[in-house]
Amino acid sequence: MSAQVDKPTQILAEFLAELKFEDLPVEVVSRTEDLFLDWFGSALAGKKARQIQILEQFAETMGPADGASEIFVSRRRSSPYFAALVNAASSHYAEQDDVHNGSVFHPGTVVFPAVVAAAQQLGSSGRDVIVAAVAGYEAGIRIGESLGCSHYKIFHTTGTAGTLAAAAGVARLLAVDGERMLHALGSAGTQAAGLWEFLRDAADSKQLHTAKAAADGLLSAYIARDGFVGAQRIIEGEQGMAAGMSKDADPNMLVDRLGTRWAIGETSFKFHASCRHTHPAADALLELMSKYKIRADEIDEVLARVHRGAIDVLGPVTDPQTVHQAKFSMGFVLAMIALKGRAGIEEFNETALRDPAIRSFSQKVKMILDDEVDRAYPKRWLGRVEVVTRDGRRLKMQIDTPKGDPGNTLSRGELEDKAIRLAMFQGGATREEMQDVIARVWRLRDEPNLKNFLMKT
Repeated sequence: MSAQVDKPTQILAEFLAELKFEDLPVEVVSRTEDLFLDWFGSALAGKKARQIQILEQFAETMGPADGASEIFVSRRRSSPYFAALVNAASSHYAEQDDVHNGSVFHPGTVVFPAVVAAAQQLGSSGRDVIVAAVAGYEAGIRIGESLGCSHYKIFHTTGTAGTLAAAAGVARLLAVDGERMLHALGSAGTQAAGLWEFLRDAADSKQLHTAKAAADGLLSAYIARDGFVGAQRIIEGEQGMAAGMSKDADPNMLVDRLGTRWAIGETSFKFHASCRHTHPAADALLELMSKYKIRADEIDEVLARVHRGAIDVLGPVTDPQTVHQAKFSMGFVLAMIALKGRAGIEEFNETALRDPAIRSFSQKVKMILDDEVDRAYPKRWLGRVEVVTRDGRRLKMQIDTPKGDPGNTLSRGELEDKAIRLAMFQGGATREEMQDVIARVWRLRDEPNLKNFLMKT
């Protein structure tokens, strides 16, 4: 094991504070624009969702009657804090927001809501937003990695590391120095939370995790700018996050190849509208059924060979009671793949939840821990399935790079199609409105400001 780096959080904070647009490789800038569009579509997909409407009502009750920042699903304005809160919750509803494999973390759903809400108030340029977003991704991914796999067993990393990611992004937008960036991370870390227990009873906590991470990260950045002091070793300190939330923490990951390794470029897009832990097996089952030309009614059993993290998260969901909970059921997701050929946002609905054929097929699916898959995780998420057919055949398929990973990424055309489908899912925006948004995002680096994406006055 390498020697412990002295004051890694401080080194990270100084790097984030000093980050400039000119430091970013062109591929990082382009990737940030791709991720921005992917997030924007997800933010609109939560329209009409009960959880999001409740948070909208809270924002309307507690926030200002008007403000500089857009709440996209409601077409209202509010303060940056409440806009970040609602937009973050909404963008994590459809389970289509991006994910970084190594940190098991959804960066876009917490970084972009906070950064965009603040940027609309501050009048920041597109270049400013790109730099801030990169700062947020780099911070959150590295913090998630540093907390290790043991953290994720109990804690939803997007709620924990995500709070610091949002703080880093907004603090960079506010152009604070390294000392105040460190204070922003300290205040964010002491508020970081998010427990997986909600999956057992289909609670709404997942959207609350992202809402609070984005809003509290924004809060932490603004108060740090004005002199509020946060803990300086909030991650690696004796009573910091690693001490209380991890058994295998590695603070050195906070500073791993800073300035040469761009973690934002490692981020994956989600192809299926379900928990990312289901995707490798879903891709493998799709490929197997296509290769061997078999139908769902010819399958007696499906064995999904998975990593430990998948069992920890998906294992408690044995009888999904809501559409959202069904997205965390390996059996339900693979049943959708087998019977419908896809598990997209349109396929997950109340009719599917009650469909006896899907329910019956889901009981044929079992997860088993696979040593090879587990050793590769979390850097690589391997797909391995075995299918036993009615005529006694035992068929196998393996996928090494799931659809959406950097090595098998979505093209800009695919991202545009995905964003439009997400926006139109519950009437969040029309096709024409999204085409305008898409054109604007593809020139984000040249935009003078980020005002009025969907509201023109």
